[in-house]
Amino acid sequence: MQRIKTVKDFLKMYIDGFKSMTWGKTLWVIILVKLFIMFAILKVFFFPNFLNSHFDTDSQKSDFVKQQLIKSNINQNN
Repeated sequence: MQRIKTVKDFLKMYIDGFKSMTWGKTLWVIILVKLFIMFAILKVFFFPNFLNSHFDTDSQKSDFVKQQLIKSNINQNN
């Protein structure tokens, strides 16, 4: 029971802290916008889905991944 009270106090501290922020809210908005840009927009342009564009079936995809892992392991051991 003591732990639950501590977690509640911890969350209450953060909520009160965010309510009293002035510049902090603006900085959090900037951070969230940057994260959205990095994960949503840049992923589409710089990280295309290689496996779906080169292979048709799941077995072909898994064989390719398995071969790449084996090659990588062999190269690291040499």
